[in-house]
Amino acid sequence: MSKKKNIRNKDKTVRSVNNNIRSSVRKLNPILKGIVGKKVEIAIKDLQFSEKRITKDIRKTINSAVANAENNFQYDIDKLIVKEAYCGKKITMKRFRPRAKGRAAPILKPYSSVTIILSEIKKMEAHGTKG
Repeated sequence: MSKKKNIRNKDKTVRSVNNNIRSSVRKLNPILKGIVGKKVEIAIKDLQFSEKRITKDIRKTINSAVANAENNFQYDIDKLIVKEAYCGKKITMKRFRPRAKGRAAPILKPYSSVTIILSEIKKMEAHGTKG
């Protein structure tokens, strides 16, 4: 028996996942909350002028989602907005730093995964009439 293909694109969404981002979830969340609901080009500009190091990787993920929307689903790039942006924990590399008196202090190097979901803006119908 074969598995049925999961067709996710009924609601015109495109997603892109970046699995190994070298930053903690705590540092990524405020950046991702700042771009949700914005048009793609405005979100990319906001990330471009941010002083955070990690915004370069988030921009790559958004550009990947835009490329997926354009090439795979033939969406208009100008109508794309960031519908969702969230991150999750991945592995944590554990390293040790030598300290005084023969002791050692742990250093935790967390990794995260970022998921960006884009959606196409629908044209507004006549919203003054009730049906």
